[in-house]
Amino acid sequence: MYFGKPKKTHNANIPPGQHETTRFPVLHHGNVPYYRDLAEWTLTIDGLVDEKMTYTYQQLLDMPQTRLKNDIHCVTGWSKLNNMWEGITPKDLLSSIKVNDSAKFVILHAEEEFSTNLPIQDFLHEKTLLAHSYEGKPLTPEHGFPLRAVVSHLYFWKSAKWLRRIEFVAEEQLGFWEKNGYHHYGDPWKEERYSWS
Repeated sequence: MYFGKPKKTHNANIPPGQHETTRFPVLHHGNVPYYRDLAEWTLTIDGLVDEKMTYTYQQLLDMPQTRLKNDIHCVTGWSKLNNMWEGITPKDLLSSIKVNDSAKFVILHAEEEFSTNLPIQDFLHEKTLLAHSYEGKPLTPEHGFPLRAVVSHLYFWKSAKWLRRIEFVAEEQLGFWEKNGYHHYGDPWKEERYSWS
């Protein structure tokens, strides 16, 4: 698979062990879900919250929208710079939801039984976004339509595609790749690729 010609010049925005690509590679586990009708699609917020909430796609679009530009870094070694996303910040999503103080982690649940774990402070990070659009257009199915997380300060597997549920929990629960040897946290600047790194 060709990811674009690596640029050899040093760039302070690219973490150690990474190379820049101008393309947007497609990497995932399982099948790509295709939604022709979003009438039955929902996003659920549950776990350690005062009240379980379920939102339709349109309800998410009716929330305050935020545009963020960031760099993304895949654990396989590529980085793509200056990406423009649009979506909902966790702060805006949770504006009418009370999260219990005992919640220390967030589990992002997606289609194909995929999940990944985040400390709650990383989910609430100012650069984290629940994105529905990329570069001014709706996400493509391969890149997570209708909704994906974008957690740009961690390796990109933490940015779950095809998001369906956000669960708040008290203790760390490993997600799909974390159970299969990937690092529990995934800081690209520390090269936290695998659990033994």
